[in-house]
Amino acid sequence: MRKVRAVLVSAVMVLGVSLTIGATPAHAERLAGVFKDHSECERIGTSGITQGWWDGYSCVWEGDYRYYFLYA
Repeated sequence: MRKVRAVLVSAVMVLGVSLTIGATPAHAERLAGVFKDHSECERIGTSGITQGWWDGYSCVWEGDYRYYFLYA
């Protein structure tokens, strides 16, 4: 019984570690720029799509820093 329990505990631990390592954060986009003006952020985001640098982007206002962050 002890051997079976030891094997089961080991299998559960390995499964847990493999799921943790394979997990991707929800905000897997990379920071592509920081801008004072929303229009500048949008311009660079659109330019990045045109140039093929990224497939999509988002300009997010961060009130703590008082800047727009471009994520692509």
